[in-house]
Amino acid sequence: MRAVRPTGAPVAAPDRSRSAVRLRAVAVAGAVTGLLLGGCSAPGADPTSPPASGSASAPPSSSARPVAGAAPATPLEPLPAGIPAALAGYYGQKLSWQSCDAGFECTTFKVPLDYANPGGGDISLTAARRPSDGSSKRIGSLLLNPGGPGGSAVEYLEAAAGGYDTGVRGAYDLVGLDPRGVGRSSPVGCLSSERMDAYTAVDITPDDQAETDALVKSDQEFADACRQTSGALLGHVSTVEAARDMDVLRALLGDDQLHYVGKSYGTYLGATYAGLFPARVGRLVLDGAMDPSLDSVAGNRTQAGGFETAWAAFAKDCVKRDGCPVGTTEQQAGERLDALFKSIDAQPLATDSDRRLTESQATTGVIEAMYAEFLWPELRSALTDARAGDGTGLLKLSDSYYNRADDGSYPNLMFANMAVNCLDLPAAFAAPADVQRAVPDFEQASPHFGRDMAWMALACGYWPVAATGAPHTVRAAGAAPIVVVGTVRDPATPYAWAQSLAGQLESGRLITYDGDGHTAYGRHNACVDGAVNRYLLTGQAPDNGLSCAK
Repeated sequence: MRAVRPTGAPVAAPDRSRSAVRLRAVAVAGAVTGLLLGGCSAPGADPTSPPASGSASAPPSSSARPVAGAAPATPLEPLPAGIPAALAGYYGQKLSWQSCDAGFECTTFKVPLDYANPGGGDISLTAARRPSDGSSKRIGSLLLNPGGPGGSAVEYLEAAAGGYDTGVRGAYDLVGLDPRGVGRSSPVGCLSSERMDAYTAVDITPDDQAETDALVKSDQEFADACRQTSGALLGHVSTVEAARDMDVLRALLGDDQLHYVGKSYGTYLGATYAGLFPARVGRLVLDGAMDPSLDSVAGNRTQAGGFETAWAAFAKDCVKRDGCPVGTTEQQAGERLDALFKSIDAQPLATDSDRRLTESQATTGVIEAMYAEFLWPELRSALTDARAGDGTGLLKLSDSYYNRADDGSYPNLMFANMAVNCLDLPAAFAAPADVQRAVPDFEQASPHFGRDMAWMALACGYWPVAATGAPHTVRAAGAAPIVVVGTVRDPATPYAWAQSLAGQLESGRLITYDGDGHTAYGRHNACVDGAVNRYLLTGQAPDNGLSCAK
């Protein structure tokens, strides 16, 4: 797992954009598919399945809790309310929608590469939409983002649109905008597919100087390839710039306010929009929330704890089943997992291809399955096979995390994930010695995944472009009510992050889902889905502290 994406799970569709989008893996642990710190996005539910029943229950806690270890963060200040004269031409474009991709409509528009220098060149962004079916009174456009960073909102829209509530589909044009640097919007490029195969296999828990040197070389080669391939774009794929792009699209769509559903990293993007443009906030849903006040070290460390919590939930379920591959007690499950990783580190496993499963890929495979309960049976089978010497199942899960296609190709998910993460926050560590000092704290937060996530956070230390962002709080003073959704045992975006973000937002309303997996809306819990859909359709936000049982 070379990047952890907070990835976002799609509403009613597997988010394969974080597995979907890696969390903010590199810099803030946040893919898969979220991977880790993101987002890609994480797997979701079957879009053809009917909603399941849900019920409200007493919340574990609805108060905001700052995460221990967070660096002091300054408030994100709003931009001037008016449209700057230098940007008038961008806000005055006319969209031309063309039929594309099995019944959807697509368009492109221009934004400045650098908002501080609008005359310095443009980049092209792509958006897709599913027009309202006209069954309800039209409210406007509803922008969707599945997470990552790096998840394609266009692909997510096409996969998940049919799973949204019929009332929501009737009242809104559903719109997916690939953020700058992602998918079809001037994508960042880095490694070839062959080099990506090698990159995902490199040992990320080095045991000696030779393995440390190999990891550093791999991170440096990745960064250098991105620099050579993407050039000046690498300096302009920040979340702040992506949020400003969304405001341009809002205007071009003819909406006075932005209506938005963001998952995982998409919550970071949506919160940033609210902080920059509070008066233009319409109905915002931030599901699987990230905490913008965390620095890279605190973010990665607390996310490691989130995956530890998810592993504990998996192990508790597994050991009750006949034939559980990790034993009959939760303690034994952890011991057997560690032993398996250690044995694979010493001797990678054969698979049904010419690729062998390395320890890094085995860890990634387990992490991938933490994003959604429906992957737990696949993980049990993969662990059973791995203990018998066959790494095929875990390699398949690892490939899913990275969105590796059957032909061996990779999308630009991980390239964009790294580029955005490394620009949004200063690097967690500058050198291997920094990581080694931090490993004990990471292992305390997560005995099984902490060491991996500490070393993964080193990558931004070699990035060719200096970070332009910093930890900050988002108040969004004067904004309409903003709904924040947190899942108690979310692996990629720990529940405390949702509490913190909801507490920062002046108009934040927290919904707690007492369940497992990454994100909650659209995963067939009637309590969560009902509250969010009612808000989207009527503007009536739930009471702060609503809690929904599994």
